[in-house]
Amino acid sequence: MEKNSRAKLLGEEKVTKALFKLSVPAIVGMMINAIYNVVDTFFVGKLNSTSATGAVAVAFPIFMLIGGVGLTFGMGGGSYISRLLGEKKKQTADKVASTTLFTSLAVGIIFTILGVIFLEPLLKAFGSTETILVYAKDYTRILIFGSVFTVMNMTQNNIIRAEGNPLYSMIGMSVGAILNMILDPIFMFVFNMGITGAALATVFAQGISFIFLSSYFIRKKSYVEISLNNITITKHIYGEIMKIGIPTFVRQTLSSVSISLINIAAAPYGDSAVASMGIVLRIVSLGMFVIFGYNQGFQPLAGFNYGAKNFERLHKAVRISLKFTTVFSTCIALVFIVFANPIINIFSSDSEVIAIGVTALRAICIFFPTFGFQNVYATLYVALGKGLGALILSMSRQGIFLIPAILIMPKLFNIKGVLFAQTVADLCTIIVTIILASLITRTLIEEEETYRNIEN
Repeated sequence: MEKNSRAKLLGEEKVTKALFKLSVPAIVGMMINAIYNVVDTFFVGKLNSTSATGAVAVAFPIFMLIGGVGLTFGMGGGSYISRLLGEKKKQTADKVASTTLFTSLAVGIIFTILGVIFLEPLLKAFGSTETILVYAKDYTRILIFGSVFTVMNMTQNNIIRAEGNPLYSMIGMSVGAILNMILDPIFMFVFNMGITGAALATVFAQGISFIFLSSYFIRKKSYVEISLNNITITKHIYGEIMKIGIPTFVRQTLSSVSISLINIAAAPYGDSAVASMGIVLRIVSLGMFVIFGYNQGFQPLAGFNYGAKNFERLHKAVRISLKFTTVFSTCIALVFIVFANPIINIFSSDSEVIAIGVTALRAICIFFPTFGFQNVYATLYVALGKGLGALILSMSRQGIFLIPAILIMPKLFNIKGVLFAQTVADLCTIIVTIILASLITRTLIEEEETYRNIEN
């Protein structure tokens, strides 16, 4: 996509066509991200060790937390960049992009150092049992060394999409995921490295993605200009980045904490319970990441047109997005409910893991048809730079409601409480989303009326 065509795509192209062009590459990119999550679980399951599968489940929230750092700068910087481009403030967008990337790199290095130092306490805090810990240390230690790649890939990916070039972003993530799928069985079984090989394959693949995405900026293919001279350390720039970045990080952190609490709550019922919940969460992530991918295409379109005060185009994008995501999330929920048994069986042959996993998968999917609705409005708040609403919606599903549910329900209903905690959290989140959706719709209508009065 040429530089001079990106503004036209975001501001002039037919909305359905623009959403398609922006969202399809983003969906593929997010599916690639989901494959990163699932492929290790699949191959580690072939080791026929419930403890090894449990180790991947324990590492999952740590991996999410690391990715959350990248998303903090990627989503925060990306949202601001989209709005600046809509306002035709190209030079400021250059400064924001450069500042975002170099800050992300520095924070990624710090996270790597801290992760290596506090590895064992982290694993225990995130729900590792003694039998799982040996495998978890071997697996997670290597992933921690790849933290810089993870953080930078998330940040670069979002900036590239924010300027209207999701195709390159998709290719960059796809290269890494395909390589990971090829290297996993080679390192694990041909080189006989087991779970350590799975981690090495993941880090190597992410390193290749990092090189590919970085070359986009190094070769000056980007619309925004990245350079050391453009780095601008100001309260205003960081304030705008963090206004959206912090809610994003809070969401990821709460997701990480809630998954670790699920691991802790499942641990008294054995490694099979921990392994099954890890498998289910990664399966559900396949459906969630399609919604996330679609909304990554929706976000720059919404942000650009809000900045350009093109409210009619913004409203149309919201309506189309709600229809698509609701239909998709309903279909995926039905598939997971009907075919729960064979789906779980792909990842484990252990009868206890399958039994627990089938019940958990069906429970989580009860309110999954509303996930698209929830996420469209969460993304809209991000795109418009409405930090408070974005923060509330970010905290609701995986934090405000899930954390109390996972702390209380197992005490009342034993393992059933673990399996149905997300269902209760989803019901509460639906109510909050309806309220905030009404508020943002009313706010946009009022802003549109004010703008028209000024224009007239």
